[in-house]
Amino acid sequence: MVKIKLLLMIFILSLNNFSWAIEKDTVKYVNASLLTLINKAQPDSSFFQRLDERKYSDLTPIVRRYFTYSTGLAIAFQTNSRNISARWETESNKFGVNTTLIAQTGLDLYIRRNGQWVFAGVGTPNYGVNHQSKLVENMNDSLKECLLYLPLFTKVKNLDIGVDKDALLEALPVPFRHKIVVIGSSITHGASAGRPGMAYPARLNRALGFEFPNLGISGQCKLDAFLAHIAADTEADAFVLDVFSNPSPQQIEERLERFVAIIRKKHLDTPLIFLQTEVRDSGVFNEKIRKYEYEKRIAAELGIKKLEQLGYKNIYFVNPGMDLGTDHQATVDGVHPSDLGFERILDKLQPVLVKILHRHKIR
Repeated sequence: MVKIKLLLMIFILSLNNFSWAIEKDTVKYVNASLLTLINKAQPDSSFFQRLDERKYSDLTPIVRRYFTYSTGLAIAFQTNSRNISARWETESNKFGVNTTLIAQTGLDLYIRRNGQWVFAGVGTPNYGVNHQSKLVENMNDSLKECLLYLPLFTKVKNLDIGVDKDALLEALPVPFRHKIVVIGSSITHGASAGRPGMAYPARLNRALGFEFPNLGISGQCKLDAFLAHIAADTEADAFVLDVFSNPSPQQIEERLERFVAIIRKKHLDTPLIFLQTEVRDSGVFNEKIRKYEYEKRIAAELGIKKLEQLGYKNIYFVNPGMDLGTDHQATVDGVHPSDLGFERILDKLQPVLVKILHRHKIR
């Protein structure tokens, strides 16, 4: 039995070596850092990292870690290859139970066709830190504009994109204009999207043709001053703020005015678009949750009214901002939207958002 197992291991290793040898002769890899990166909030962090957490000394440990993630970032490139693959390295991570492994540590590829970004394939990760996957195969050899979203819930250490050995692979000029920075909770971060490109900022990115840097920090977006300072330091044409999902009613009442005042020191007229938090399905039968969430929504409404009374301009409140419907079928766990949930949110949010942005000549 031991000899059989040994022979089987040798056979598997031989197959892997043979596959590697074939790929070496047929596939060429280019490091993603040589291509175009989009949806970056601030330009001075490491390439695969959305924010340089070292600039802000008052971040909590978990927020510091979250900002090293590649959440919302995407690589834009063009190629005439018939096949596209990738190999990438991530940090070791504890996997969440309410989001797919593909969304957490995988890749999500889109190709532009007839002016629209169309899903093309995923980079399926494994349970370790080194991943290799074919994204799409057997295409024609026309020149294709590609957009590859990076993982939502891990730090990417390296990424190589593979194409046919004789194919073209080069950076695509930035295909988006304007920058709408989104700050928020786990819903903004992307839980429980099926793929990285299905988080609502990424969907708005493709649908509207604007960059939508994602500064979602799962469970940690509580109107802290450090988050306002990050927004103040970030160049943006507008901010979308999902900041009422995580804080308590008391925190909303105590922190909202200061939060806005900090941002307004550097962004005097930039539109601040606040989203009312969702009505959580977790409160359908749980009366304690239902009461707590209701009080949060009331605190948000009163807080926005107070900002208006104080004379702040270009403050918008989208209410409802995260409409999941009334059939209780649009979340994974009673809180975090499924892809159906994000679809419902965008059905209501996107037209309102477009109207606000057009008012400020962002189109």
